[in-house]
Amino acid sequence: MDHSASAGTPALTRGTSVLLSVATGVVIANLYFAQPLENALAETMRVGPDDVGLVLTLFQIGYALGLATVVPLGDLVERRRLLIVLIALCVLGLTGLAVAPGLVVLEVAAVLVGITSVVAQIIVPLAAHLAAPEEQGRAVGVVMSGLLIGILLSRTVAGLLASALGWRSVFAAGAVATVIIGILLHRSLPRVAPTTTLTYPKLLASVVTLVREEPTLRSRMALGALVFASFSTFWSSIGFLLASPPYEWNEAAIGAFALLGVAGAVVAKPAGRLSDKGHAQPATGIFLGLIAISFGVLWPGGHDVVALVIGCAMLDLGCQGAHLANQSVVYRLRPGAHSRINTAYMTSYFAGGTLGSGLSAVLVYPRFGWRGVCLLGASFAGLGFLVWGAGRLRKRFS
Repeated sequence: MDHSASAGTPALTRGTSVLLSVATGVVIANLYFAQPLENALAETMRVGPDDVGLVLTLFQIGYALGLATVVPLGDLVERRRLLIVLIALCVLGLTGLAVAPGLVVLEVAAVLVGITSVVAQIIVPLAAHLAAPEEQGRAVGVVMSGLLIGILLSRTVAGLLASALGWRSVFAAGAVATVIIGILLHRSLPRVAPTTTLTYPKLLASVVTLVREEPTLRSRMALGALVFASFSTFWSSIGFLLASPPYEWNEAAIGAFALLGVAGAVVAKPAGRLSDKGHAQPATGIFLGLIAISFGVLWPGGHDVVALVIGCAMLDLGCQGAHLANQSVVYRLRPGAHSRINTAYMTSYFAGGTLGSGLSAVLVYPRFGWRGVCLLGASFAGLGFLVWGAGRLRKRFS
């Protein structure tokens, strides 16, 4: 089907909205498939936990690079074509992961999959662009629900597939699913004309200008980075913990543990309603408090599965709630610059995730164990409180 959508002409049908939601979930899942496979990857490649931790970090580094350099292209080039090119490259990266003979190929493929998985962050503003003005919030909500479900199910699917068919089958299945999504998007999406005539360098420069001119954006970028650093601190090391004594779980059990992330999906709508009613600022403080407390609950999790279960649910609830509150605030700043605001916020968000993942899996867990991970995650939450408090003071005295 070859049709087009011009600015101001809504073209988001219910079917297209659902497809975009599913596409977002399928592509973002590729970013998280490796997390429950840490132990299996280490054994196959005959390397230590720090080497596999670096691979997990490279997924996040690639994603952060893609957010900073690829997502702005959504305003500059025809978006359907951009999505298809990125999906094709993502399939190439997934294939590389599936057949990787050694660590170097695994690392290169991880970066490529990370960069191209920003398809999810191109789809979110695309949904808002295609929707009628009075339906933009609902459209973005539908797509974001797909993203949350994709993150939630990715680890579980990866664990089950790896347990039954080996870890390589996980990335092979991801490649097949991504190919199918690419075909469906190519057939269903309208052509969307570029919305700016800026050159690429000036487009990137305009993102920096937005950050410089909007103190609220800077504050929420810092909060997002610290929140996702806490989240990644936990999830980047939990696979090692659960594969080791006293747990010694297999890949399927480790993947199933990720279903506890349903708490994050459950909070999406309530957090959105709080923000719509003007309560984003106090809600953010509540969610940050929940993150900090969760690491206290997780402290005995090195030998107590009940503590792990409760703490994980609290952590996911707090992180997802704070993230949604941040998004609701920044998207109201410049209605005509959603893509670039999304680029600024999400680049900072995933840079924080990369920091948390790297410190946790490569440095802290191998040297200081599970309690070191809990201290690191709580420290990020504490810094978040300082940023949040400074923002409240600035608003009060401005």
